[in-house]
Amino acid sequence: MGQQETSDVDEVFRVETHGIDPIPDAERHGSAKDLFWLWFGSNLTFTYVINGALAVAFGLSFWQATAVVVLGGLSFFAISAAGLSGIRTGTATLVVSRAAFGVRGNIPAGVLNWVVSIGYTIVNTVVGTLALEVFFAEAGWNGGTTGRALALLLTLALTFAVAMWGHATVQFAERWMAYVLAAGFGALLLFVLPGADTATRAAEAPGISGWSLALVVVFAGPFSYVPMPADYTRYLPRTTTLRSLTWTGALGGFLSSVALGVAGVAAATQTDMTDAVAGTESLLPGWFQPLFLALVLGGSVTNSIITLYSSSLNLQVLGIPWSRARAIVISAAVTALGSLAALFLTDFTTSLLSFLSLLIIVFAPWGGVFLADMLLRRCRYDADALHAGRAGTYWYRSGYHPAGLTALLAGMAFAALTCDSELWTGPLVAPLGGADLALLGSVVSGLTYWALARRSLPAYVPAA
Repeated sequence: MGQQETSDVDEVFRVETHGIDPIPDAERHGSAKDLFWLWFGSNLTFTYVINGALAVAFGLSFWQATAVVVLGGLSFFAISAAGLSGIRTGTATLVVSRAAFGVRGNIPAGVLNWVVSIGYTIVNTVVGTLALEVFFAEAGWNGGTTGRALALLLTLALTFAVAMWGHATVQFAERWMAYVLAAGFGALLLFVLPGADTATRAAEAPGISGWSLALVVVFAGPFSYVPMPADYTRYLPRTTTLRSLTWTGALGGFLSSVALGVAGVAAATQTDMTDAVAGTESLLPGWFQPLFLALVLGGSVTNSIITLYSSSLNLQVLGIPWSRARAIVISAAVTALGSLAALFLTDFTTSLLSFLSLLIIVFAPWGGVFLADMLLRRCRYDADALHAGRAGTYWYRSGYHPAGLTALLAGMAFAALTCDSELWTGPLVAPLGGADLALLGSVVSGLTYWALARRSLPAYVPAA
């Protein structure tokens, strides 16, 4: 009987029974290579094409923009390595972060990170919806508002169904969709890259403003994953090594994000990418255009699946007294409302750029504190204390860790002062020559945390 219960916990097309509760060793399974397909598949999304095109729009040449895209891809090494916390504790990233911020102090950061994950789910949902709407039109049905609403409904349904089933189904879907999407996007590269203008330089040098804005946009996507890696490693056996999980996960995210980012860079040197889907489509042969729209939709769904899944764990961390499968309904409903607003009430291109530019204020400093805490502890946590509340080591002062919260606020303040976006321009941007240094908020918060906490963190040595 016990063996049957174990085998039913994390199976494909069965609703996952675990949430943020620690995964017992007897139920751990899989290997590090599963992470390759997770990060490879989830990052085969058209958003990276848009990011590459934006780098060119900020004044960078083909090779300059490509260098920025590669740097963004390398950040997946840090993100993948952060998954070690899931292997050590068997729980979600935003439970582990209680060690850095305190049980209560973790709640504001949890709320902000939930907003980030829902925001990216909305972005990808809207991209997929617009692609499906164009597909309808090219198939001969110009449905107008009805067609757009139907496209949104189908996109949401595909995302919600997989995320609702849970961890095993998410990994299964990401792997098999990756096979199809990789072949399709590979063909896209063959059509777009040969015509790229690699020789022409911009009429004016991009300057520090162009470089910094391009870096913010390209790093925004990978950095948004910092609150998620343990969500997908918590089922792996404790014997999984740091080297194996880092290299396999990082390679998956690097390959897909860089390939699609370079496709966006190449497309932007040939055509107007203000409407990135229409601009890319104009470079493709007619017979491939319907397949391209299917790729945009599929890539949007693969990325939305993991962000929506993690958002349900996030809500449990915030105290929603529901199962993971029920909590995901809240995230799906908010995603639907946000997508409706983006599709019917605002200009999507402007909203996307503003959204990506502002997100860095929140999750770059949060990531700096979380990663600094991991390094200081050498990723050794008292897994029981993470769930113990007042009785646990991570209650600190009335549930708050002063060092973590001070460092987070310091990083957010720096990022806000140096952020240059459509919705907010920090007062230090002009004195800095137009530079957007919001990314460095992670460095400021990480160093601040190291200075405040390096002598005071409680020692923890796990049992043999």
